[in-house]
Amino acid sequence: MNIRFYNSMTRAKEVFKPLSGKRVGMYTCGPTVYNFAHIGNFRAYVFEDLLRRTLEFFGYQVTQVMNLTDVDDKTIRGAKNAGIPLDEYTEPYKNAFFSDMAALRVERAEVYPAATDHIPEMIELIQTLLGKGVAYKSPDGSIYFSIDKFPDYGKLSKVDLDSQRAGERVKLDEYAKDSVADFALWKAWDEDDGDVFWESPWGKGRPGWHIECSAMSMKYLGETFDIHTGGIDNMFPHHEDEIAQSEAATGKTFVNYWLHCGYLVVNGEKMSKSLGNFFTLRDLRENGWRDREIRAALLSGHYRKMLDFSERLLEQTRSVLKSLDGLFDRLSRRVSSSSFDTPEGSLGDAVEGAGKVFAESIADDLNVAGAWAAVHALAKQANKALDSNEVSARDAELALDTFRKFDRILAVLDVPSGDGGANGVPGEVASLVERRSAARKAKDFASADAIRDELLALGWTVKDTPDGAVVTPTATSPPGK
Repeated sequence: MNIRFYNSMTRAKEVFKPLSGKRVGMYTCGPTVYNFAHIGNFRAYVFEDLLRRTLEFFGYQVTQVMNLTDVDDKTIRGAKNAGIPLDEYTEPYKNAFFSDMAALRVERAEVYPAATDHIPEMIELIQTLLGKGVAYKSPDGSIYFSIDKFPDYGKLSKVDLDSQRAGERVKLDEYAKDSVADFALWKAWDEDDGDVFWESPWGKGRPGWHIECSAMSMKYLGETFDIHTGGIDNMFPHHEDEIAQSEAATGKTFVNYWLHCGYLVVNGEKMSKSLGNFFTLRDLRENGWRDREIRAALLSGHYRKMLDFSERLLEQTRSVLKSLDGLFDRLSRRVSSSSFDTPEGSLGDAVEGAGKVFAESIADDLNVAGAWAAVHALAKQANKALDSNEVSARDAELALDTFRKFDRILAVLDVPSGDGGANGVPGEVASLVERRSAARKAKDFASADAIRDELLALGWTVKDTPDGAVVTPTATSPPGK
């Protein structure tokens, strides 16, 4: 089955054809570690996880690179205000990011390059651009990319180049969408940078934000790779600048497929702290929402469309998952209470049809609406057949196995395994244990303790052993209830 993606470069759906057989190189814009990631950030990260899981579902081997921006205007300003070194300031936010990603069941990328570990690669790339005459040194010692030396500038974002004014320069890492100007590749040190600088052929300073991603992506994926993703807000200037500096340096196409996810709003309004609708994962947990419910809500709409994230959406998601949990329990009990010699019932056609619709939908530019429709259609047929006592053990296990296949992509269904789960541990409990282990590894002990309490509330006790965490049901509560 062909996979089709909407390519932001061509503004059209295209059949996906990787550069190398079944191997896929994918670069995803990661966090700027100056604060805790918010729910809008995680909309993008969950979309990228959906993309990765879809590729794996169809047999591709993915090499994913997700950068950690640990030096830019925001991180330097934060470290200076806190009065601590840059690495000391960013480290807790890096740890929190990995803990949150595990909580939302996002598969780990193969490489998480930090910008501060790749300064030599950035300097080398800037030297190449200077040598090709597409970059220049300003009077203050900073290095800028000359966009009038790259005729294709604007081909991704379709930005209006008529607003360009020759010689105008932007030193900030992030700038307004109407600022079409030469951008900084290297920023000469000034007193605002404090003790954050590196030596270079042009004097001490530090890289601009855009050059970081070009240098790191090409180091790990090559001068041309398959997929680059990010939020729509990164299309200009960040991705446009990446294309310009990368293609000017190599003379090759930088990326073949550009995928961008839409904005997330909260209750119909742009997320902002002043409106009180700015949420981190921790905020949502404190309001009683579980990580699984949050991930499912983030997967409720097509990635390219704006998502209105609201309490109503979370409530609907909770209701859907609770209903599916009940169905899986019914099917599991049918498997354990019936003989596999029982004649097949009426679920065979429904299972086959749902599997086909799910695969076709997700292959069509990650159409989650169609995929969820397949989940609900099979659930409806399974409940109807169970009500009529027309489900054999074989059919029940076949249905459960199909839901498990769906969950390879969705990662929210928590379908019991064929043996009742690993040592009888429900999927939700196993996920919490995994998240707690990730929190402990990141030295986020407050989160680990909170998860331990959540497990206790569900009726499970967790104990740390040399071989890892072990959970057992408490004596007073039934497992998973």
